[in-house]
Amino acid sequence: MDLVRLRASLASHATMQFSRSGGPGGQNVNKVNSRVEIRIKLDELQGLSDAERQRLTSVLSNRITSEGDLVLFVSDERSQMYNRVLAFKRLEGLIIQAARLPKERKSTKPTKASREQRLLHKKLESLKKSRRRFHQHED
Repeated sequence: MDLVRLRASLASHATMQFSRSGGPGGQNVNKVNSRVEIRIKLDELQGLSDAERQRLTSVLSNRITSEGDLVLFVSDERSQMYNRVLAFKRLEGLIIQAARLPKERKSTKPTKASREQRLLHKKLESLKKSRRRFHQHED
């Protein structure tokens, strides 16, 4: 992944729309378009290999429209400028995280000490429960 090319393509190809943000804020919410909707076509993204692009489409399938746009909404701040900056950061982070391959899990076995400790614990529990049993006395 080439981060420089990715950032450049995000800056040049991303389109933004603004709308009124919901939630608390009084008059400010009712008159200021501070919510940011950022869109980018996955075909226009540069700096990604074919495998990373495929992984991106499968991992982020719920955020991709039928036209192939990756969509993100940001309305955290009261300022449109701050929401723009947050939108670019989140979009970049989302793409980087989705394109990254997860580490392969190495299967491990329990150690000898942990196996012995488990068996000892089983024996102690068994003894504790066997002492609770009702024993009839022989007459």
